[in-house]
Amino acid sequence: MTPDQPPHLATALRRRDYLISAWPWRALAYAVTSVPIAGALAVGLLAAGAPLLVVAGAVRHGRPVSLPAMLCLAITGLVMVALAPIVSMPVAVFERWRLGLVDPRPLPGQRPRGGLSARYTSAAAWREVAYACWLGGVVPIAYWMFALLVLLDVTLLAGPWLAKDEDAVVLVWATVDTPGQAVPYAIVGILLIPVLWYLAGLLVAGQAVVARWLLGGPPEGVALREVTRSRARLVDAYEAERRRIERDVHDGAQPRLTSLTLQLGLARLDVPDDSPAARPLAVAHEQAKDLMVTLRQIVQGIRPQHLTELGLAGSVRELAGQATIPIDVHADLPQPLPELVETTAYFVVSEALGNVARHAGATRAEVRLAQTDRHLVVEVSDDGCGGADPTRGSGLTGLADRVAAVDGRLLLSSPAGGPTLVRVELPCHR
Repeated sequence: MTPDQPPHLATALRRRDYLISAWPWRALAYAVTSVPIAGALAVGLLAAGAPLLVVAGAVRHGRPVSLPAMLCLAITGLVMVALAPIVSMPVAVFERWRLGLVDPRPLPGQRPRGGLSARYTSAAAWREVAYACWLGGVVPIAYWMFALLVLLDVTLLAGPWLAKDEDAVVLVWATVDTPGQAVPYAIVGILLIPVLWYLAGLLVAGQAVVARWLLGGPPEGVALREVTRSRARLVDAYEAERRRIERDVHDGAQPRLTSLTLQLGLARLDVPDDSPAARPLAVAHEQAKDLMVTLRQIVQGIRPQHLTELGLAGSVRELAGQATIPIDVHADLPQPLPELVETTAYFVVSEALGNVARHAGATRAEVRLAQTDRHLVVEVSDDGCGGADPTRGSGLTGLADRVAAVDGRLLLSSPAGGPTLVRVELPCHR
């Protein structure tokens, strides 16, 4: 995705070039792949709801409800409650993957963890059940109504071929006897094609919003809390600290290092080239000069050298390789990032992984880097014990300070028992 492209379908619908972009085709692919899944779920819901329809029909007509019908209804309800969390699991996994067709943004929530028991005790699992019921109950009705509109438009377009001199054809609201009379209606049908094309995008966008809401909610119903700080105070403090470090290095360490480099250079002139001390002295002189360059880079940018050499994705993978637990890194960074944003994201990942190693008791972690046209999203999650609280230490508030200094925001979800998710959103304005 390039910076000029919208990040998801709902945003693309507001652009003037929507109809000539790739988004309508992505929406069509999402809708077509929805049909078999929604159809299968609809059949299952109809079969499970048949006893309820029988009982409702009897009550509506004032007839007594038989005991077998009530037992059948009760048993069907229990079976549905028992099977729904299991059936919804593969549906949710596939739907999370399929959502990338129209909304490639990372989902902020986590999947239910803890084995089979979590399928019946976690709120995330029951949100998946709700999504499966919505996909099998509401989506087929919406698609059926849209299909009727498409059928009506096809009828208008085919009117000139359907109408014959001896046959009358009903075109929605009028009857035509000849192809000539059907031509105006065919023109209306042609004009309705882009309207239906756009309406299909709206329908799919609404479906994607519901999918993201139900499948991407925070774990265990714990909302992401934004760790906020005073932005003006943070920027002033950051700049003051940077100037202090620069002044201390410039007035203290740098003159001494310059003097040392000069003395080593003079010593090289006094030592013959064939002397045993010549080579170690030359190496020391070169190292001193390199140290001066490195020190100058630190003062000017406060930026790790390997971040410049490897980029954000490569340096994060290097951090992951140095960790004591397995860490999966997923990076989608199609465009270069502003240097300050890249540096901030690197230190966010470094500090977050340090917290995982020191406090989380996790067995594995995951880092996701995703770039849109406006933001860089950094997510660090782990399967540890959770319970992270920014009020109990300076680590998270320090991260919030650094993120707020570049006009970003940090969000945290860490319920007791885990998992923990740290999400950082950094603006990529150049």
